[in-house]
Amino acid sequence: MISVDGLTVEFGGTTLFKDITFQINEKDRIALMGKNGAGKSTLLKILAGVRKPTRGSVSAPKDCVVAYLPQHLMTEDGRTVFEETCQAFAHLHEIQAEIDRINDLLSTRTDYESDEYMQLIETVSTLSEKFYAIDMTHFEEDVEKTLLGLGFERSDFDRPTSEFSGGWRMRIELAKLLLKSPDVLLLDEPTNHLDIESIGWLEQFIINSSKAVVVISHDRKFVDNITTRTIEVTMGRIYDYRATYSHYLELRKERREQQMKQYEEQQKMIAETKDFIERFKGTYSKTLQVQSRVKMLEKLELIEVDEEDTSRLRLKFPPSPHSGAYPVQMSDVSMSFGNKTVFSGVNLTVERGDKIAFVGRNGEGKSTLVKCIMGELQNQGDLNLGYNVQIGYFAQNQASLLDDNLTVFQTIDDVAKGDIRSKIRDLLGAFMFGGEESTKKVKVLSGGERTRLAILKLLLEPVNLLILDEPTNHLDLKTKDILKQALQDFDGTLIVVSHDRDFLDGLVSKVYEFGHGRVREHLCGIYEFLESKAMENLQELEKKH
Repeated sequence: MISVDGLTVEFGGTTLFKDITFQINEKDRIALMGKNGAGKSTLLKILAGVRKPTRGSVSAPKDCVVAYLPQHLMTEDGRTVFEETCQAFAHLHEIQAEIDRINDLLSTRTDYESDEYMQLIETVSTLSEKFYAIDMTHFEEDVEKTLLGLGFERSDFDRPTSEFSGGWRMRIELAKLLLKSPDVLLLDEPTNHLDIESIGWLEQFIINSSKAVVVISHDRKFVDNITTRTIEVTMGRIYDYRATYSHYLELRKERREQQMKQYEEQQKMIAETKDFIERFKGTYSKTLQVQSRVKMLEKLELIEVDEEDTSRLRLKFPPSPHSGAYPVQMSDVSMSFGNKTVFSGVNLTVERGDKIAFVGRNGEGKSTLVKCIMGELQNQGDLNLGYNVQIGYFAQNQASLLDDNLTVFQTIDDVAKGDIRSKIRDLLGAFMFGGEESTKKVKVLSGGERTRLAILKLLLEPVNLLILDEPTNHLDLKTKDILKQALQDFDGTLIVVSHDRDFLDGLVSKVYEFGHGRVREHLCGIYEFLESKAMENLQELEKKH
């Protein structure tokens, strides 16, 4: 399918990766792993043909269809959601035109035995096979199914794409890619803009329908459910495991232990050799042995141990100032924009120390209710904050609100107060901004780095109600684990809007479900909630028969 041979990427005097070689085979479902900045997105762009390597090659059969979903992208305006999604089939009109053109050529030529004539026959056969394999009679039904699976309502189909947010436009692009039935599907963080239901639908689609998939994702559950092979990018090299992500972690640990053992043995041998050279360098009878060992050391290929990302985010929240027993109370709260009611009749009481998830499909009002609590939007009904409630707020756009012209150090230096000022360097190191990283300008940071910096800013203030809106987008798995641990230890009240099942598991004990203009309370963790939803859906199906 796709062959990668001797790939090297260099920029700014740095080698991102060197001389890497691997193959993507039919039906491979590959997770591309590695810490932020290792070069995963760059490698995906090279596979997609949108970026060129410094050296090396990527080759694929001529008729191989590769579809690529980048992290950031905008759908062009001017069409409705349905019309834009139907663009997935535009290439079929091109194939039809090419079939017609070759058939016209064949009808006028008489060199039936020539190589050129046989080549034309072969080309038109291949194209026809491809064209007729797609059942165009049902393509509108396929478009509808895909859009509904990705969370759109039928009423959205005729709305212009310009009315939708970036996350929803990303879903339109994803729908177009899936409908193309590509031979290789390249996905960079596809779950960042999807809710829990849509992620489940995408998982099933990939498992049942796709040919080959390469995915970068920080959603551990998603990666584990869909992939059968893991390629790790680290220190300019790759390691290829025929294993799921969880199994890869075990194999990687074993590999590193072996490397460590070999490294320690080699270091011991080097120390003994240097000691011998030092002891006998002036002894005439040992001259040849000394020279031989000096040469051996010069030629020795040093064993490298793969970096272990030891930069643990030792997140320790300041003790929470004491708040009233009920930090948030709502009675008959509703919210409308013009004629559209987002939700109504919301009655909920948040108790001190609660850890709550807001879940539901995008557009059902999760972030809107958060903004009502923050006082950024004026709601109808009674919404009261308790005594001495001090809110810390992380929104999806927080990372983009950072000042691009400041350095990482200045960003934190500006908000640090009191004793913490003497520990700024330590804090930055814990957040993987140690050494020269702290002098980087904010404008050159990646999405994940910006998110980390924005969260660090938030943590420097003592709060007793923490509201996090999609905090895990762009965070790597290790950083997410450390943030989750810190939130579990946090002694205040937590409200988190998230679609990341693995992150919410073991963190929250109450789930508020947003949907169809209502907010329902579930006194359970995220997996119990998902199980109850599956049961409800089954009952609904039974009712329909």
